[in-house]
Amino acid sequence: MQQRLARGEEAALGELYDRYASLVHGLAHRVTDDDDAADQVTREVFGYIWENPDAYEPKYGSLRSWIAALTRRQAVHRLRQYEHRGPGGPDEVEARVREANAAARADFIVTSMPAPLRAALELAYRERVDYRRAAADLGVSEDEARRRLRLGLQMLSTAMEPGGRPEPPFEQHDRRGPA
Repeated sequence: MQQRLARGEEAALGELYDRYASLVHGLAHRVTDDDDAADQVTREVFGYIWENPDAYEPKYGSLRSWIAALTRRQAVHRLRQYEHRGPGGPDEVEARVREANAAARADFIVTSMPAPLRAALELAYRERVDYRRAAADLGVSEDEARRRLRLGLQMLSTAMEPGGRPEPPFEQHDRRGPA
């Protein structure tokens, strides 16, 4: 995909957009709480990818994670840029930024955890089943289902850890991997 984008293949950008537009728009909307701003962030992210196809470095993580990081940075930048226009002031803006950061970390953790852990968590949270039912559905022992759920939850709990510095939005010369 990256090579096709570097060659200027518009079809590659279309495929990338089809695959990731809902992720980008959803994350941008979660941060900004504004449809117009989310639309603008979506355009900016895909414009940046089109203009800078070599900015993605696979050694830093998946393409999905990189795109999510770009989106989060740009949405946070837009939110901070226009914080004076909306109600709530800087404290509300920073709370939304922290929430978006935690959501992005959780998404990265879930998508990068081993499939058995992810499957157990999805059953527990999406299907609302207990460890006994998860064990039956996964074809594993109850002890193994409990172990998978416990480990998956431990991994997810790190998404809620505070920290990190504010990140600048991407720029045309920005070649960093995901934050």
